[in-house]
Amino acid sequence: MKYRAMILAAGLGVRMRPLTDHTPKPLLTVGDKPMVSWQIESLVRAGFTDITINTSHYADLWLPIVEDARCVGANITLLNEGETPYESLGGICNMLRHLPAEQQSTRTPFLVASGDVFTDFDYGSLVPVLQKIEAGGVDAHFVLADNPPFHLAGDFAIRDGLATRTGQRLNFSGITCWHPNVFRDVPIGTRERLFPWADALVADNRVSAEHYPRLWENIGTPAQLASLRQRLGAKISM
Repeated sequence: MKYRAMILAAGLGVRMRPLTDHTPKPLLTVGDKPMVSWQIESLVRAGFTDITINTSHYADLWLPIVEDARCVGANITLLNEGETPYESLGGICNMLRHLPAEQQSTRTPFLVASGDVFTDFDYGSLVPVLQKIEAGGVDAHFVLADNPPFHLAGDFAIRDGLATRTGQRLNFSGITCWHPNVFRDVPIGTRERLFPWADALVADNRVSAEHYPRLWENIGTPAQLASLRQRLGAKISM
């Protein structure tokens, strides 16, 4: 079974200004390429070649990314949300409604990754998770990372393989898997974030989770980007 991936990239990057005044945040460079290109290449290596990316401001700057992605075997679909993005929940729902009719009818699980994350996570490890979701074992899956200094309280703990809000909490990484059925009642055109909407699934024990303790960075400010560039230097190889 071939699974689709989505990269959430429509955010305005307000905290990253002035770097994002004329450039979408995922197109800022780390090493010799945009952040999102690292994501695309990692997804393709793992077998995720059908990738949807939602965009917003300066959407035309994404066209070279699409061309470069074709060279590494990716089939990129861009969805421009205009100057007011749909947020994470709305963006996912919009993606589902733009799938070809035959893909909508199969109701196949899919992977979602945040476009402002830099990580060496192996997306191929999520294929068995997607198969479990497809079989009805759970409705979603969260990859959790170590808590960064700016968010030491964390978001979710893991108990018996399931995500929970109680316990020693880890950071929500922005890497998730979903069954499309969980979005069927979300109103068309909604502009909301995944949370608190998804908390009901967590409370019902319908979300599995795992901890990824290696390289994971959420790049939200110019200082965080500069720090990542300095720490990685010429060592980048994924």
